[in-house]
Amino acid sequence: MALVNTKEMFKKAYDGGYAVGAFNVNNMEIVQGITEACQELKAPVILQVSAGARKYANHTYLVKLVEAAVKENPNIPIALHLDHGSSYELCKDCIDGGFTSVMIDGSHLPFDENVELAHKVAEYAHKYNVTVEAELGRLAGIEDAVNVSADDASYTNPAEVQEFVERTGVDSLAIAIGTSHGAYKFKPGQKPQLRFDILAEVGKRLPGFPIVLHGASSVIPEFVQMINQYGGQMPDAIGIPEDMLREAAKMAVCKINVDSDLRLAMTGTIRKYFAENPSHFDPRQYLAPARTAIKDMVAHKINTVLGCAGKA
Repeated sequence: MALVNTKEMFKKAYDGGYAVGAFNVNNMEIVQGITEACQELKAPVILQVSAGARKYANHTYLVKLVEAAVKENPNIPIALHLDHGSSYELCKDCIDGGFTSVMIDGSHLPFDENVELAHKVAEYAHKYNVTVEAELGRLAGIEDAVNVSADDASYTNPAEVQEFVERTGVDSLAIAIGTSHGAYKFKPGQKPQLRFDILAEVGKRLPGFPIVLHGASSVIPEFVQMINQYGGQMPDAIGIPEDMLREAAKMAVCKINVDSDLRLAMTGTIRKYFAENPSHFDPRQYLAPARTAIKDMVAHKINTVLGCAGKA
């Protein structure tokens, strides 16, 4: 099976009341851990690359790693997606370089400028059977190149979504309903709450259209504690409750992004390994358990949040 775009997997997800996981990748072990879990659980998957990951690992290396994953896991659909593309030029470069899906993030722009930019990307992408995600509303938080203060964050206005989709021709839409980028979403004592009223209204205005949630890591406490136990200094934080995410996946949400939870699982596992094996220096010795931690985390998300096991 070759790399696919997101069109068919999103149609099945919408009709089936589940979501597809979009997991950020930076290196070989992360790609392997994610796809091994999906292969075992027969789950579709989106491997997504941020501009920062592309700069770190090099476009060609990342594409070849994902192509290798497709070859090694032939029974599951895999899409290669650009996360938070900041410009037409970046999206075009990824399309020309083998990506099957791109996100153009013009959420910081005035409405008409966001429309114009998204339309331009969609017009080019569709020539090559590449699907396009855009964003309305702004999530707070910091992750990679995304940095939005709480003051600048804004919920998606449901009254704008139909016009936006019709004018741009995009294939999916990321909306802001209370999720947040990064690991520091809510302080202890705060109560996370997703705006299901906004999601429901968007679903009414865009029947059958796939919606995307960014910033959907749950900041699983055991990995934060593991990092701190072995020398880290992460403050306590609360992520998005997984039962809320599962409820969103039963509605119009067809794609849920996960990045911070993978980073926490990998980093906590490596810190623990070095604390218990201070004289070891072979990367294979500490990256192997980190890869397993990634695999276990993805399996957990598939079973608990996404509901996409057996949907490949």
